[in-house]
Amino acid sequence: MRTITVAGGNLYQIALDQLGDATQWNRIAEANDLVDPFITGIVTLQIPEIDPNAGGGVFAPA
Repeated sequence: MRTITVAGGNLYQIALDQLGDATQWNRIAEANDLVDPFITGIVTLQIPEIDPNAGGGVFAPA
């Protein structure tokens, strides 16, 4: 796992940028004990390793 720091945004875009698949936002949420995919403020997140076989959660564009 690696760590990134973000200032606001949403887990959909972070999953797309970091994992190559916006539908894997739920993997980032689980790794960070988050429920809400929308981020406010400055947050440090744990990013799981890329897994192209990990199916995604539901993608709801921001």
